Amino acid sequence: MRERVCSKVGCAREAVSTLTYDYGDQMAALGPLGAVGDPHAHDLCAIHTDRLSVPKGWVVVRHETMRA
Repeated sequence: MRERVCSKVGCAREAVSTLTYDYGDQMAALGPLGAVGDPHAHDLCAIHTDRLSVPKGWVVVRHETMRA
């Protein structure tokens, strides 16, 4: 099985979470790394997961299993 890497340009760290957007509801959902790669989602490393920011007025929903 091939390791998945962070989707951020220039980052080669191992992905630990998956980010999806719902533009209509102005919401970003962040959860554990998805079982398979999804072309409509973004895999993020731990650093970029912690640094996630969204446009003003948007809501970030973090899946509970992301918190240790």
